[in-house]
Amino acid sequence: MCAYREAPSLVVTQKDQFQPMLRLLNTNVDGNVNIMYALTKIKGVGRRYSNLVLKKADIDLTKRAGELSVEEHERIVEIIQNPLQYKIPAWFLNKQRDHTDGSTTQLVANNVDIQLRNDLERLKKIRAHRGIRHYWGLRVRGQHTKTTGRRGRTVGVTKKK
Repeated sequence: MCAYREAPSLVVTQKDQFQPMLRLLNTNVDGNVNIMYALTKIKGVGRRYSNLVLKKADIDLTKRAGELSVEEHERIVEIIQNPLQYKIPAWFLNKQRDHTDGSTTQLVANNVDIQLRNDLERLKKIRAHRGIRHYWGLRVRGQHTKTTGRRGRTVGVTKKK
């Protein structure tokens, strides 16, 4: 009698269904990686958010990204783009109480950069302390600047002649 078990195969039975590279929300995603970690390549989607999205989409967390069917792919994109419709709590999302319309959304892909740029421009325009520090290229979050962060600037005492 054999006392060993057969190891699970990593080979997909239908080779035409496996995709080595996926395109999700304008981002190239590696198909060989676990789907939960593959979704984190999309800007604005972290490990916890991708885990929650896959649970809401009822997709097996042990699947590889290249093994997804077209329906599962569309379901993931739909949940990422409309999280509040799928009962993902508002505190979980990365853009809460927007300044223009007060809405709460999850920003992904290019929208993260666009929104960050708009927020910084708004802070500069209203002459907020944070906006001025961004404009001057100084530390914004209260760090000490007397001795650190001197790269890129000329520092020192000039000699008298």
